[in-house]
Amino acid sequence: MRYLSGFGSHFSSEDERYPNSLPVGQNSPQVCPYKLYAEQLSGSAFTAPRTENVRTWLYRKLPSAVHLPFQPFKGADYFRQNWDEQPPNPNQLRWKPFDLPPKDGRRVDFVEGLHTVCGAGDPRSRHGLAIHIYSCNASMENSAFYNSDGDFLIVPQQGVLDVITEFGRMSVAPNEICVIPQGIRFAVNVDSSSRGYILEVYDGHFVLPDLGPIGANGLANPRDFETPVAWFDDRDVKDFQVISKFQGSLFVAKQNHTVFDVVAWHGNYVPFKYDLSKFMVINSVSFDHCDPSIFTVLTCPSLRAGTAIADFVIFPPRWSVQEHTFRPPYYHRNCMSEFMGLILGKYEAKEDGFAAGGATLHSMMTPHGPDVKCFEGASNAKLVAERVAEGTQAFMFESSLSLAVTKWGEETCQKLDASYYECWQALKNNFQITKN
Repeated sequence: MRYLSGFGSHFSSEDERYPNSLPVGQNSPQVCPYKLYAEQLSGSAFTAPRTENVRTWLYRKLPSAVHLPFQPFKGADYFRQNWDEQPPNPNQLRWKPFDLPPKDGRRVDFVEGLHTVCGAGDPRSRHGLAIHIYSCNASMENSAFYNSDGDFLIVPQQGVLDVITEFGRMSVAPNEICVIPQGIRFAVNVDSSSRGYILEVYDGHFVLPDLGPIGANGLANPRDFETPVAWFDDRDVKDFQVISKFQGSLFVAKQNHTVFDVVAWHGNYVPFKYDLSKFMVINSVSFDHCDPSIFTVLTCPSLRAGTAIADFVIFPPRWSVQEHTFRPPYYHRNCMSEFMGLILGKYEAKEDGFAAGGATLHSMMTPHGPDVKCFEGASNAKLVAERVAEGTQAFMFESSLSLAVTKWGEETCQKLDASYYECWQALKNNFQITKN
């Protein structure tokens, strides 16, 4: 697979089988090259400021409008946004690894394997987010999915995803992520049981965080983001299914051709992927543990300056060299909600109980921090330079919204660890009064 490099760039791409398929000098000629149809996909209002205006022109064999009426989609019973079905729960929550599809021969594709864990807000008012788990063992055959409500940030934990989009194809493996912006149609193929996490935002689109005093370079560098090149599937398909998420519900429409019929495109509203191993870590080289915001890969800003609807934060391998410092993350109560997942390895602050494929949720003002083993070890460790999180990749979805857990997340999945609170119970009162 081939990719175009850059974040937020205006790209142009043609399927190499059909050179000169992009119109020259205009977007919508009277007759497009190869008699293709011109279709604009807008990711922002027409009158949005130029720095925020995103759209792409697609040149395809048939317009997206050529389909039968949408009907309710039967399937994905636990993929829904009902934030009032459970009473609020302020406790620290930890999930054991979420189940992979059962080995009983039943085929579960990406859409059927979506399960909503928690969230807040309302897609109708375009404000809020949802956090989902996917667990699948089969490819999406003769079907495609798109989200009318917001952007998907997909974090594979097990299994490689072959993601086909209207723009081209991406291969996304564990320790990589991909973003499918609102409205872009895609399908997911797998060759083994696969599992991962999804952050969905309703308010806007994911952008790179501002760097401020860090300067021009660092964190996730724009050149390392990759967008697929144009590629189309030249097939007529009877009863091809187009599945739409609209106002929190799923619908399906049939048509007799694949949606992946885009021969060429140009614009700055695109799907993309990123390899987390390319993240440039910023860290303290003197004293104290820095706030986790220094590990932000992507953010979806709110209307309040410096406050995000959602941040995507990672905790990658790095050197720890601070002097006179308790080096693990500090004990903390936060005005933000923190949902953490583990892609691989063992998380430095809780090596026991927090497993790859599982998750934690520390809600607003719910106290959390290192467990007993981590506290005692770090309090007595010799402070030499050491590698932290080697062979590990943990991440966090952090939000300014107070997240409600679904019934599936709290009960049905049967993965909630009722003993999580015990990891702090053996902490001792070490207070001492020292006489001069």
